Amino acid sequence: MSSTKQKFLVATDVGGTCTDTIVFSAGEPVHLGKALSTPPNFAAGVLDSIRSAAGPMGLTLESLLAQTELFVHGSTVVDNAIFTREGAKVGLVTTAGFEDTLLVTRGAYGRWGGLTEDRMKHPVKTERASPLVDADCIVGVAERTDYKGAILRELDLAETERCLKRLISGQGVEAVAVSFLWSFLNPTNEHKVRDILARIAPDIYCTLSSDIAPTPGEYERTSTTVINAYAGCISKAYIQNLEQLLRQSGYGGAVMIMQGYGGLLPAQEAAERAIGMLECGPAAGVIGSRALGELLKQPDVIATDMGGTTFKVSVIQNGEIEYAREPMVDRFHYAQPKIEVVSIGAAGGSIVWLEPGSNVPHVGPRSAGSRPGPVCYGLGGEEPTLTDVFMLIGYMDPEIFLGGTMKLDKECAYRVFAEKIAKPLGLSVEEAAFGIYRVAAAQITDLIHEITVERGLDPRDFVLHAFGGSCGMVCGMFGAELNVRRIVVPYTASVNCAFGLVSADIVHEYSTTTVLPVPSPAAVVNRIFAPMVQKALKELQREGFAGDRVRLDWAVDFRYSRQVHEVTTPVRAATPLDESGLRQLADDFESIYERKYGKGSAYREAGMEMTQFRLTARGLMEKPELEPLPLGSADASAARVARRPIFVEAKGGMNEADIYDFEKLVPGNVVEGPAVIHTPITTIVLQTGQRGSCDPYRNIVIDLR
Repeated sequence: MSSTKQKFLVATDVGGTCTDTIVFSAGEPVHLGKALSTPPNFAAGVLDSIRSAAGPMGLTLESLLAQTELFVHGSTVVDNAIFTREGAKVGLVTTAGFEDTLLVTRGAYGRWGGLTEDRMKHPVKTERASPLVDADCIVGVAERTDYKGAILRELDLAETERCLKRLISGQGVEAVAVSFLWSFLNPTNEHKVRDILARIAPDIYCTLSSDIAPTPGEYERTSTTVINAYAGCISKAYIQNLEQLLRQSGYGGAVMIMQGYGGLLPAQEAAERAIGMLECGPAAGVIGSRALGELLKQPDVIATDMGGTTFKVSVIQNGEIEYAREPMVDRFHYAQPKIEVVSIGAAGGSIVWLEPGSNVPHVGPRSAGSRPGPVCYGLGGEEPTLTDVFMLIGYMDPEIFLGGTMKLDKECAYRVFAEKIAKPLGLSVEEAAFGIYRVAAAQITDLIHEITVERGLDPRDFVLHAFGGSCGMVCGMFGAELNVRRIVVPYTASVNCAFGLVSADIVHEYSTTTVLPVPSPAAVVNRIFAPMVQKALKELQREGFAGDRVRLDWAVDFRYSRQVHEVTTPVRAATPLDESGLRQLADDFESIYERKYGKGSAYREAGMEMTQFRLTARGLMEKPELEPLPLGSADASAARVARRPIFVEAKGGMNEADIYDFEKLVPGNVVEGPAVIHTPITTIVLQTGQRGSCDPYRNIVIDLR
């Protein structure tokens, strides 16, 4: 194992509570690592996590990294910067007369966009989210480009320089966002601002809308640019620091960073595109779930992820991943492709609390994170969390958390929960804990209903994948509520986002905005795509991809005449397009339109337009291949290590159940619920009437009879 000829692929994902690692090598078993995240210095937790994977392999951190061929990474650093409002102080330079674009948002919609349904019911009581740019840090400069890209007024260079100096010296801005009207058609004036800034203040971080979001939509483009500038300094410093620590620890290869649209970018490029890292961890989880679905021949999947901070869910249909129609982060719209992942603040670290006055119990959305974390961690947490509830209802063993590396304090969790939850409710600790568990399961069930039943999808037609450190303890409950027939808890369950990282490809996104009527000659469409294709091939070749390791996916945004919103339609025909391929594309648009808005909603007689042309260029990574193990006996008695009382919903209380050690289970073993299976990185609970079997890849497959 310690031979220097061995080559590893290491992927690490930073979450709100834990940092997860997965290590692959040809012909070797998969190795997993997990450690607590270390905010604000998350890079230290990355090394801790890799070290935890290296130990059982008989390697040191340094020897593992010295033998590592590729390091792939996902992080919540950008999400954290925005949600905690700890980004850079940003100045916004825009076209004179349009200084209020960001503040007005989308008019009244900005007052309730991103709010829960309960808060939307009272629009008079709503307010727009506080902008990431202070009003006195927004300046307008004289310039104008028209809707065809012609410059009507050259940028006033002297005025622009004075404005920039005033922002830097007078307002103390640390980053500058530049967003001019129609700059996506002609970025010349924005480039001039960047050149001035590079001359007078080269250390100031600068983002241009024509670089980061070259798309129509004045508010969305400006919002995207500001978000990138706001988080750019932090993400760039983080990536550079992580690279430095990896180099110092013996790693000499490339560093690839996960993006929210499900692809990877080289670290240097990702450092300039902070916005691409938004929700990159959940995106990696969905990619991992799709890869597992392909392996198990499960094209229709409800992918659920429950870690320490949030519960997340996404839907995969026919092997296709859904993308968000209107990406948002903390109530701010942005114009970047992003895998659709819907989330709520109900997870292991979510704080359990009672509503003042009514004593109605709630789970989340606030989280205790990793430090101080749940009360049972013994790191100073004083507010009960869902993890403490799992402990109190018998699901967690305080002696074997994180493979026994961290002892949990059950007595402290009992005392705090009794004082803050059980006594105010007039219930015993066990009764209150049962109730909180049911509340969390109900919240999760409601969320999954929103993106399945309320969109015309039947959960019974899907397999449910349950990953994340906490999901295995709840999936048997909400899976039964949804009436799914099968649940898969992956072998990599608690590190599935890291597994997704090694299942992803290098992906570059390109787009060009031009309005064309339908029909238009195929040659005209091909001419629009040609420069994007050339740029993509050159970029991928520089990164070592060519020939059959390159895949180019074309797509076109369509709309009916006089409509505002477009529908992105993938090109399924051969490219470059011919006339029949273009006709097929228009037909596909109408099919997608009716799927989204209802049968009969398409109306070709209104006329159609193509508005945006998109190219997704993929450098196809070599994926680690998982080798199936032979199936053995169904008898799992050799893995049964104890019996203890756990909460069983069918019994309405605590009931004796078999406890299994996952490390002693072999493929083919069958476990009958109620039961608990402890793995080194997560816990799986089977309710009454549920049967779990260990498949050839060591996933636990739960059949709900």
